Amino acid sequence: MGDKGIGIIGAPFSKGQPKGGVEEGPQSIRKAGLIEKLEKLECDVKDYGDLHFADVPNDSPFQNVKNPRTVGQATEKLANAVADVKRSGRTCLVLGGDHSLAVGTIAGHAKVHPDLCVVWVDAHSDINTPHTSPSGNLHGQPVSFLMKELKDKMPEVPGFSWVKPCLTAKDIVYIGLRDIDPGEHYILKTLGIKFYGMREVDQLGIVKVMEETLKYLVGKKKRPIHLSFDVDGLDPAVTPATGTPVPGGLTYREGMYITEELHKTGMLSTVDMMEVNPSRGKTEAEAAVTVDTAIAMILSSFGNAREGVHNSNYVIPNPN
Repeated sequence: MGDKGIGIIGAPFSKGQPKGGVEEGPQSIRKAGLIEKLEKLECDVKDYGDLHFADVPNDSPFQNVKNPRTVGQATEKLANAVADVKRSGRTCLVLGGDHSLAVGTIAGHAKVHPDLCVVWVDAHSDINTPHTSPSGNLHGQPVSFLMKELKDKMPEVPGFSWVKPCLTAKDIVYIGLRDIDPGEHYILKTLGIKFYGMREVDQLGIVKVMEETLKYLVGKKKRPIHLSFDVDGLDPAVTPATGTPVPGGLTYREGMYITEELHKTGMLSTVDMMEVNPSRGKTEAEAAVTVDTAIAMILSSFGNAREGVHNSNYVIPNPN
C-alpha cells in the first residue's frame, strides 16, 4: 500500500482526555530517531510535520461530553490531512495525541478508501456513545462516531456534524481488550463486533488470533487495513508512560507479532500510534521505554524483521 512510501503526520492533541502531556507524543517519537530508523529500512519518508490544533473558546460540555467542539474541529482537520496523504499514494503514519483522534484518521482514510477495515489494538474498546460514557472523555468514544449501526444512537454532538459513519460492525477487530465499560460490552455483543480480549489471547495464542483476524477482515476480499494502535494495549511493563494503563496487557513480542503479520499482508494502509504520554512516566526511563516500544511497533509495521536482516539486495560474494 504505497510501496514503502510513508507520509507522517504529527497530531499533538490532548483534549479528548484530561491528562496533559500526551500532546508531547509526536515530538518525543521523532526525537528518538523514528525517521532515521524508517529510512534505514529503505522507506521513502515524507514528514508533513505537526498539525496545529486551536482551542475553541467557551467550549462548554454537551451533556457530559467534554471539549466537543475542540475535539470535533481537531479530528476534522486531521481527517483532511490523512486524506491528502492517502491521495498521494503513501502509507499514512499518524503520531498521536490521544485516541479521540481516530475519528479523524479513520474518517480521512475512508474518504479515499471507503472499503477499508480496522485492527484496533487497545486495552479499551473506545466505543462508548455520549449516552453510555461514564466520564464524558472523547478518547473513549471515537469508534461510536464511525459506526453505521450506531448512527441512530448518536446525538448531534457540536463539532462533529462533518463525520459520516464509515464502518460496519464487520469492518473492525479489537485485540488486547481488558477494561470495557458495561455500555460498551452491550454494544460489542449486540452488534456482533469481533474482539479478542486478553483471555482470548491467552487461550488461543497470538498466532491464532492474527490468523483469525486476517481471515475475517481480508480473507474473502483484499482491502486496505487501518491499524489504530493505543500503546496501553500493551502491558504497562513495556509502555508505562500512558494515560490509562491497565495491567495484564499484550507483551512486547505479541505486539511485534501483530504488526509483523499486518505488514506481511501488503495491505497496511494507515497506522495510528496513540496515547504515548512521556509526562506520565514516573522516571525518564519509563518515558524512554514507552517511546522506544512505540517506535519498535511502528518499524515492525513497515517491515523491520526481528531477524535483523534489512537489506534485501545482498549478494553472496563470488569466492573466485
